[in-house]
Amino acid sequence: MHASPPLNAVRPRSLAPRANTLAQRPVADDSLSQAMGLMGATITYARNSEIFGENEPAEYLYKVVSGSVRTYKILNDGRRQVGGFYLVGDIFGLEFADEHSLSAEAITDCKILVVKRNALNALAGRDASVAKQLLTLTGCELHRVQNRILLLIKNAQQRVAGFLLEMARRDSPGDVIELPMSRQDIADYLGLTVETVSRTLTSLECVAAIEVTTSRRIVLRNRSALSHLNG
Repeated sequence: MHASPPLNAVRPRSLAPRANTLAQRPVADDSLSQAMGLMGATITYARNSEIFGENEPAEYLYKVVSGSVRTYKILNDGRRQVGGFYLVGDIFGLEFADEHSLSAEAITDCKILVVKRNALNALAGRDASVAKQLLTLTGCELHRVQNRILLLIKNAQQRVAGFLLEMARRDSPGDVIELPMSRQDIADYLGLTVETVSRTLTSLECVAAIEVTTSRRIVLRNRSALSHLNG
């Protein structure tokens, strides 16, 4: 399941890191972000285009400069399981093996900072701060996987409530959430059907926990109720 090639971009495997290439969005003032900004190259990907594929060599680390990304796996029965969503500032592509266990696609038009994994590992061997931050990043990814396992044993209402709270924590300082992903993306992430996601959003709106103003914009009306539903 391969999307069309990115606009104005080449695949990362053909890139050589450029010391003078900086992301167009300022990065956080920490050693890892600074190193990625200095060592990496920014690539533009069109909506729905593939960034990397499952079982491809995990040679690069990626950071979202603009847009949003989903990782996913196609199951043996043809269903798609979305593994995660990555928003501006998020780092993805971190693997515990030499190959990618999931594929990654641009949800929207994206700019992605791409950095050679072995270059960062070499820097971590010389810079304790970068090594510590890479270890923290690995721990955060493990924690995300653990939370996902717990999410999938909950009922539909708990899953949707938890997802909305997660998106609010990650991307919204207020109560309005702008979702870059489709209902189908959300369903494939939560292990539900798209019809169940839509019905659950409607039920949450009926009890005044949320307000669905558009298909992509949701207002949190009662965070306490959502937190209670999430358990």
